[in-house]
Amino acid sequence: MFNPHNLVRNNIRNLKPYSSARDEFKGEANIFLDANENSLGSPLLKWYNRYPDPMQWKIKEKLSVIKQVPVDQIFLGNGSDEPIDLLFRCFCEPGVDEVILFPPTYGMYEVSANINNISCNRVPLTSEFQLDLEALESAIKPNTKIIWICSPNNPSGNSIDRQDIEMVLNNFDGLVVVDEAYINFSRQKSLVTDLADYPNLVVLQTLSKAWGLAGLRVGMAFASAEIVGYLNKVKPPYNISEPVQELALKALDEIGQVNDMILQLVEARKQLEQDFVMSPQVVKIFPSDANFLLVEFTQARGMYDYLVGKGIVVRDRSNVLLCDNCLRITVGTDAENLKLVEAINSFQ
Repeated sequence: MFNPHNLVRNNIRNLKPYSSARDEFKGEANIFLDANENSLGSPLLKWYNRYPDPMQWKIKEKLSVIKQVPVDQIFLGNGSDEPIDLLFRCFCEPGVDEVILFPPTYGMYEVSANINNISCNRVPLTSEFQLDLEALESAIKPNTKIIWICSPNNPSGNSIDRQDIEMVLNNFDGLVVVDEAYINFSRQKSLVTDLADYPNLVVLQTLSKAWGLAGLRVGMAFASAEIVGYLNKVKPPYNISEPVQELALKALDEIGQVNDMILQLVEARKQLEQDFVMSPQVVKIFPSDANFLLVEFTQARGMYDYLVGKGIVVRDRSNVLLCDNCLRITVGTDAENLKLVEAINSFQ
């Protein structure tokens, strides 16, 4: 039976976390003289002189209803990058342990691994951007602590086969982190609903994509209460600011509008696919469950430079494994998409 207490680093297991003034106080009060704040406030923003809730309980309570996940199984971070880093810091011994990545994939897994001096074992995706389970089985070692799966995948845009992910969860004794940053655009069901079945599962999501709040930097990790407890042990005491918490709370009340935007973006993605098919510059459009398309061009670098000259910035992924001559293109507004298609069609 998987037990995160056996997986966590010894120093983290025995760590006494920093306890802020707001961690120690529970309840209602009118006068706060516990945190050495400036009681006179700021000349510009007097109402932000107090520290924010270090555990972001109000946001977690709303997310608990939306995601149908208990509050103690929710972690909030400064973007998804914070829980990515904390998972390395909690569960991987520097210079000893390793993780498995499936390139091409989101680059921060490897960057965070390098920062934390954790070795990366790379098991490339298949030509269809799916898991190679046979190669994965051969790659797992006794010191493999985390397997990182991005689904829908970045930069390819496709969802990873759910049965393959479940196979990994059922046969690996370490953590399996499934990054679902783009799950709201996918036809595949989120794994958040399966946390009770898989104690070694960590699901990452974000308010940056479907919720349109990239500037706020709010990432979410859903896992067992024990795993979330270790993340809370290591995180900075006030990692989500008060203005961000206030805006996130307001945004979570607008589920209807967010769902409408998701449908609009998916339809716009389908329209872009139809427009790209007509272009002689396009070789292949890869299937996408995200708010972007990976597109192979006859001359990807030339097209990239040409679009920049037109004031349009896309992402050149030509130097990434399995993405030769490919550009990753985010779905824009209708007006932006029209200008993009016109520019691509005018390329000589």
